Amino acid sequence: MKESEHRKAIKESLEVINESVQIGVESRQRTIGFHCSAAAADLLELYLHHLNTINPGKILKHDFFTSEKKALRKLPEEFPGKDKIIKLIVGLEIQRNQLCYGKKQPKEKIEAYLQHFNSVKHLIEEKGVKYNEE
Repeated sequence: MKESEHRKAIKESLEVINESVQIGVESRQRTIGFHCSAAAADLLELYLHHLNTINPGKILKHDFFTSEKKALRKLPEEFPGKDKIIKLIVGLEIQRNQLCYGKKQPKEKIEAYLQHFNSVKHLIEEKGVKYNEE
């Protein structure tokens, strides 16, 4: 996918996440799980395009991050912050299915998930990735 398409997808996910927070995280846990997971994958892919470490045709799917072992196998490229970013996204992905397909979670757990996602987002932002530009 082109970088511009990743930016649009990230923007959409962030808007939906923000709307879900305003409505109330307890009533939007599935939406939060889906969009945080998708946005994290898009942010990482945008970062790797920014570094020119993957070709434009490569797609990173959220399920690449169901375990660190799988993520490292699917993402053999080296890049700055790789271990930390993968650990964060794997942690996010492990919680995703519980939010998306499990029973209703307490507000505190959903808010902790959102903070975990924000850690991923901030780490990639610190690497110089800009997703607000068109």
